[in-house]
Amino acid sequence: MSRDADPNAPVGVDPKRASVARLYDFLLGGKDNYQIDRQAAAELAAAIPDVVQIAKENRSFLTRMARFIAGQTDVVQYLDLGSGLPTAENVHQIVQRINPESKVVYVDHDPVVLAHGRALLEENEQTRLVGADIFDPSSVLDNDVVRSHLDFAQPIALFCLATLHNHKGERDEPAKAIRQYVEALPSGSYVAISHLYDPGAEDSGPMRHLEDAAARGALGAGTARTKAEILEFFEGLELIRPNATTEPDVIELVRWWPDGPRFKPVGLAQRAIAGGVARKR
Repeated sequence: MSRDADPNAPVGVDPKRASVARLYDFLLGGKDNYQIDRQAAAELAAAIPDVVQIAKENRSFLTRMARFIAGQTDVVQYLDLGSGLPTAENVHQIVQRINPESKVVYVDHDPVVLAHGRALLEENEQTRLVGADIFDPSSVLDNDVVRSHLDFAQPIALFCLATLHNHKGERDEPAKAIRQYVEALPSGSYVAISHLYDPGAEDSGPMRHLEDAAARGALGAGTARTKAEILEFFEGLELIRPNATTEPDVIELVRWWPDGPRFKPVGLAQRAIAGGVARKR
């Protein structure tokens, strides 16, 4: 299939097509977005009014999870798939604050992300940014920069946050891609995944509306998965406990080792994104 025919091909700087990276930038309060991206956000907000909380919970999860791996494990290598536009508290800033020797490789195929990311990383010798399609694992795993910067004989933390649900294609393709990445990881590696979540019951209706808004609107795709479907991404891995009172499982990100007690009720958008962290034995 040619790149022109590939529905997952990057949008680049086309101001007439919404970009996932620019949409998340807008939801997180950034300025690197166009009117079409803000339109996509409005379409999603019509289904779930506080949709911005999905992006915020995902970013908070990234921060807590990266702190955990950097501070509580011996892993010093990170491969971030679909990293998106740089914002506050990027992976390399979190983990290198804890261990300055940590090495990070970001992977994205959006030209806007690549331009901004390379500018940010100009003076960071421990961090690299690679342009590749994360749904084509060989283009990442066989990349010269990835192979030269990361040692695949030593544990690696693989992050795939809020990216798999944007895939345009067969529903099982993202799980197949993740399995290829996991197979390439050495023992002792960690895998962190977050994904739009359909918790069922009264939340299924709004999630169907969100999927429809994403599919028919400017964004073009957005697939929520059930817990069983998200668990498939962790097949063969050992999930860690998501908090002090829950057995190893996939869980709403807002409940994954929160920084403190919760006084406010959990809203629909916060229930709409889930994930977990697992270790490869």
